[in-house]
Amino acid sequence: MSTIPATPHDTAGGLGHMLQPGLDTTHHVILYLEDISVSFDGFKALNKLSLTIDVGELRCIIGPNGAGKTTMMDVITGKTRPDTGTCFFGQTLDLTRMTEPEIAHAGIGRKFQKPTIFENHSVFENLELAMKTDKRAWVSLFAWLNQEGRDRISDTLKLIRLDGEAGRMAGLLSHGQKQWLEIGMLLMQEPQLLLLDEPVAGMTDDETERTGELFKTLAGKHSLVVVEHDMAFIEQLGGKVTVLHEGSVLAEGNLATVQADPRVIEVYLGR
Repeated sequence: MSTIPATPHDTAGGLGHMLQPGLDTTHHVILYLEDISVSFDGFKALNKLSLTIDVGELRCIIGPNGAGKTTMMDVITGKTRPDTGTCFFGQTLDLTRMTEPEIAHAGIGRKFQKPTIFENHSVFENLELAMKTDKRAWVSLFAWLNQEGRDRISDTLKLIRLDGEAGRMAGLLSHGQKQWLEIGMLLMQEPQLLLLDEPVAGMTDDETERTGELFKTLAGKHSLVVVEHDMAFIEQLGGKVTVLHEGSVLAEGNLATVQADPRVIEVYLGR
């Protein structure tokens, strides 16, 4: 594990740095967790978890139920405060000192397993509502969508393959399409890091394959952390896989390497 970057840490809750354009990733690491521990009523959900995610990386996280995957994402997004440890976004943003809205505004987007969309609004309107703009009531009341905003929505619709569904009510979409729409809504927030929790659960094989293609397209421009159980989907994504067990990293490497690891076979594959 590399040492924490030498850049001075932000001790003011991240707000000062969030006002600066761009995120400081001079060490090419966008997310840095070291010795993160979280306990709930004596149960250690995370046990000295250490993990780094590089800028533009597509990382898959696997592990049995109770391994700490959800708690890890809760810590990154500010939903859960760690008992001990360090969690940095870029070189300077200390996530443990920031609120959930501050973390989202700084550039971390999270997608839960069940899609959360505005079902009584059109696909286009969902993306418009999600756009990263000034949400104060008096501004929203008199706002109108300029050409730049329309172009961004149009580009996002093409990216998530819903350009033919722009006027359709979101509630009428298939399960897979709803998942893509929510990913599009996250992208409208201009995140630099996307946390995706079981994004292909309930999808058809075709939808799963298309989702893999989408994620590989997003990697590079965004950093992605995908928590998933579908091994065929993880194999499609390629890249590095991290295996969690009892709240810490058990193994890392490509999928073939971790699947061949005797420790992983014992605790995860049950053989």
